[in-house]
Amino acid sequence: MEQVKLIAELEEEKKNMVFKMIDTFLTKKKFKDFFQKNIAAL
Repeated sequence: MEQVKLIAELEEEKKNMVFKMIDTFLTKKKFKDFFQKNIAAL
């Protein structure tokens, strides 16, 4: 939680970069999980 608080205190541009990175990682994980579930169903 401390990390989230510190991120919120960053300059807007840096904060947006952090959130874009997090979004990218989460999207990759969702795609990987979706792909694995659907391949297992074949």
